This record gives sequence, C-alpha cells and structure tokens, in this order.
Amino acid sequence: MMIFSKTLFNIISELAETVYTLHQNLYTVRLLAGKYLSIGVLYMVINDHLKLSDLEEYLRRVFGSDYKLSTVSNMHGGAQKVVYKVKCTNGFSCVLYVWDASRSYFQEDMANQLNEERSYGSDLFQANNTYLTQQGIQTPAIYDLNTDRDQYPFDYALVEYVSGPNLEVLLRESDPKMHNLLLERVGELLANMHGIRREVYGKLNAPLFRFPECHLLQVKNAEIQLAYAAQFIEEIRNYKSMLLDTLYRLEANLRPRTDYGWIHGELGPDHILINEKLEPYLIDIEGAMFFDLEHEHSFLEMRFGEDYRYLKREDLDAARMHFYRFHHHISLLSGGLKLLHRGFPDQQFAKGLADYHCDCVLRYIVQ
Repeated sequence: MMIFSKTLFNIISELAETVYTLHQNLYTVRLLAGKYLSIGVLYMVINDHLKLSDLEEYLRRVFGSDYKLSTVSNMHGGAQKVVYKVKCTNGFSCVLYVWDASRSYFQEDMANQLNEERSYGSDLFQANNTYLTQQGIQTPAIYDLNTDRDQYPFDYALVEYVSGPNLEVLLRESDPKMHNLLLERVGELLANMHGIRREVYGKLNAPLFRFPECHLLQVKNAEIQLAYAAQFIEEIRNYKSMLLDTLYRLEANLRPRTDYGWIHGELGPDHILINEKLEPYLIDIEGAMFFDLEHEHSFLEMRFGEDYRYLKREDLDAARMHFYRFHHHISLLSGGLKLLHRGFPDQQFAKGLADYHCDCVLRYIVQ
C-alpha cells in the first residue's frame, strides 16, 4: 500500500474537487479533469482538520452504528468558518462546521476585538441557533457541538444539511413566478426576525455598553477600516480627512434611539438556504444581535439590488440608512483588500470587491 505524505496529498487536493470516498481503506479523489485516482492510506486528514477515522467515530457516537462515512466534500465560500458536507452510506447527509481561527482570513482583526464585538465562535453559533429556533426563525439544526478540544485545537459541530441551494443561485435560475414566491417568503422571514425587539443593543447575553448607542460602534470601525485602506490606496490616503468629515457629518444627523431589532448582521442571498419546500433557512448566524434595523437594510439593499423592493420597509430612518450605507462601503473596501492581501483563493473577487467599494466611497466626497 502506498502512503502519501500530507504535503503530497495537499497538492493532489488542489487538483481535485475535494471529494473523498471511503471504501475498504481506499480513498478516491475525483480530479478536476473528471478522472479518478485511488490512494491507499494509513493516516489521512481532511484539510488539516478531523482524521477520517475520528469523523467516522464521531458520526457513530452522535447518530448510531448505522451511520458510516461515505464521502466528505469541502463546501467552499466561507471566509471564517470551514464547512464540509458529510454523506453516510445509508444516504443520510449532514454538515461539519469547524471553527478554526487559524483558517480565518480575518484572524488579525479578531485578535483586536473586544469580546462583546465578536462575530465568530461556536458559542455565538449555539446561542443564536437556539434563540432563532425559539423565535420560529428557521436555521439548520445542531446535532452535536464538540468544544472539548482534547483531540483538536478547535471547536466543531454536526449540523443539519439543507438539501436545496442558496437563494442567490435560485434567484438566478428561477422563473418570474418562483422568483416572486421566494422573495416574498424571505420578506416574511425578515419581518418576523426584525420584529423581535429590545431596548438594549448587542449580543443576547453581552450588551454593548462600550458606547451609549450602537451606531457609534460603526463610527469607530469605519475609522479603523479607512486607516487600513489608506495604507494601500493613494486616493483614499489623499482624501482621508474629507472622508472622515463625511462620516462625522452623517453621524451628527442621527437622533438618539433606544429600540433595537434582531438582525443577522451580514445578510445576503448567499446566507439563505432554500429547502425542497421552498422554505428559507438562515446560515452564518454568529454575528446576529440586537441593533439598528437600518444597518441590516442598507446591506440588504446593496446585496439584493432591484429585488430589495420585496424586503424594504417604510419605517426606517433615512439618516441612519445614509450613514450605514457609507459605513458598509468603507468596511467592504477594507474587507476586499484584506482578502486580497491574505491569500483568499478567489483573488479576482477580492480585487473586484475592493475596487467597487473604493469607487463608492470616493463618490461621497463630491456629494
């Protein structure tokens, strides 16, 4: 039996669709060219996370002896959490979440955050999952969450697999009737979620008392992100003082508030899965909290474009919408640059994100 080193296996993985099939101690790798390569191994890891033997044992412990590992595939797309689809020989599928901070493209930012500002971690996922479920907002169920860290230096969980694609894919492919139905259902979900209110902003069990009002947190964040962007983009550096003046002017227009809704925090169509009954499920929920609804809606407006008309509401504060739009452009400019600088696989996407939001930010100096 040939034994491939971890380094060689990683090289092979880069040429594969990252689909591993376990059969009589042989692992079959499907290459991008459509060909297959069988590798006999004595020791194997899944992208530096769980050994396949440990994953098999984990499945048996959570679900029972009838649940034997068939395939594991990397579900690409996450910038913070690593996500795998796990399929068993009996046809059952679930998802493996791994909170490995070393694999996050924003680990430097995470290290400088106060605890109450976090939007990463299995504890937030579990708390928000429980709360959303209690409130009747659908999100994939947690089968098991392992926080022992006795074998691995990260938390991981087995979570419900929602068989349908995300909303972004469906909206591209659906006919007008289906398009309308999907967005109407998402609109209902948002209305229900945003109808959950509290007088104090922040996480479920950690209100943010650092600032008297939540928008001041975003002022501070915009200052930090603008400083980062100014290091690499000459126009941002040249106009930085004017952009800060714009930020402070927009913030000065906001009236005091003590009523906050429950928001996702970064909700785009790629963060909504649709099951076979066309029911929407929220994913990537770690950043959910009580906050200004305008923060969510200004982001929804950007992400959904013309389809935002299905989601908009008439009771939003125009001044807050204007402020949060500007903040999002600054944050996404900085975020795109960080992905570009920190090895995000889709460099074209990262550059496009930074370039687009750079143009949006600079437009504010002539308004």
